[in-house]
Amino acid sequence: MYKVLLLNDDFTPMEFVVAILERFFAMSREKAIAIMLKVHNEGAGVAGIYPHDIAETKVNRVMEFAREHQHPLQCVMEEN
Repeated sequence: MYKVLLLNDDFTPMEFVVAILERFFAMSREKAIAIMLKVHNEGAGVAGIYPHDIAETKVNRVMEFAREHQHPLQCVMEEN
């Protein structure tokens, strides 16, 4: 299993991070805000834990979406 992490940066709007969590990780608004604040305050937050293939797909989709919207948001995966 792999953790999918969002990493903090000084440029991506908080609302965009919330939208990512709602759209790609099916989180409620409240849960998405809590994770976004963890990313903002601690430098990283776990968006979910998945098998390798699913984690990799989620990372790729989030990174592509962020690039399309010209945000430097980083999404990575690491073994759990």
